[in-house]
Amino acid sequence: MNIYEEHGWKMEPSRNGFGRALADLAERHPELVVIGADLTESTRASYFSEKFPDRFFNAGIAEQNGVGMAAGFALAGKIAVFSTYGVFAAGRAYDQIRTTVCYSNLNVKIGGAHGGISVGPDGATHQALEEIAAMRVLPRMTLLVPADAEETYKATVAAIEEIEGPVYIRFGRAPVPTITDKDTPFEVGRARLVKDGKDLTIIACGAMVAESILAAEILEKDGISAQILDLHTIKPIDEDAIVKAAQETGAILTVEEHQIHGGMGSAVAEVVVRTNPVPMEFVGVQDRFGESGQPEELLRAFGLDYQSIAQKAKKLLKRKK
Repeated sequence: MNIYEEHGWKMEPSRNGFGRALADLAERHPELVVIGADLTESTRASYFSEKFPDRFFNAGIAEQNGVGMAAGFALAGKIAVFSTYGVFAAGRAYDQIRTTVCYSNLNVKIGGAHGGISVGPDGATHQALEEIAAMRVLPRMTLLVPADAEETYKATVAAIEEIEGPVYIRFGRAPVPTITDKDTPFEVGRARLVKDGKDLTIIACGAMVAESILAAEILEKDGISAQILDLHTIKPIDEDAIVKAAQETGAILTVEEHQIHGGMGSAVAEVVVRTNPVPMEFVGVQDRFGESGQPEELLRAFGLDYQSIAQKAKKLLKRKK
């Protein structure tokens, strides 16, 4: 039994929540269409395509065309969802997202699957580690990085039913702990307080929220009280929650399965340095490409597992006045 099972956490890929949400949303939104890029099963867009084949379109391995198709559908009054691996959606089709979708403020939603190094054996070419940085700098783009399948479901529903305009949702391939449930609050632009604490705040997104919970348990054994925030919305960022955390605990550790440059940690730092400067440390990928391996092995190798997070938290506390 691994540590996740010991906590009674169900293991499920967050991409499942994306697929389930699309299938459910299609029932009440006949204007919803989905475009894939030959990876329909892998992104779980297949949940939609199997129920509504006449509203699903396969662009093939031509991501730029897929985004262009989504833009065309949006101009025709549809809610258009384009999904593929994050490295291809945010990387290969960046110009189309920037100039066609965001510049025109079109109602296009992008599902970026296989985010982070936990993609595993597919290796560096398929491990999206830069898309948070790429997407968050785009004007008019909303950027969501949910923690598990349940939160991904809610993020997808919110993207389609609550937001008029471009949205990028990042989710993963490997099974991750389900740490939320159907009743857990989710509001775009509002960080969720996972755990209260007084000595430091750990701000995490995606699968790193679960790792941060485990890290906080290690810290608790050493008499360290860690607050945890689930920052599922990178943009618009919850400035109030970040300022409050800085004031209450006086130290912030950001944790993300992404490059430390330009990612969620950078977004948090932009708020902290402008409003309430406190000591900060960053857990993330240290300016390198991913590697092939099993998800749990890669998390340890890249210093993203709960034990590494706890160690970085202790290092941060040495800087706290």
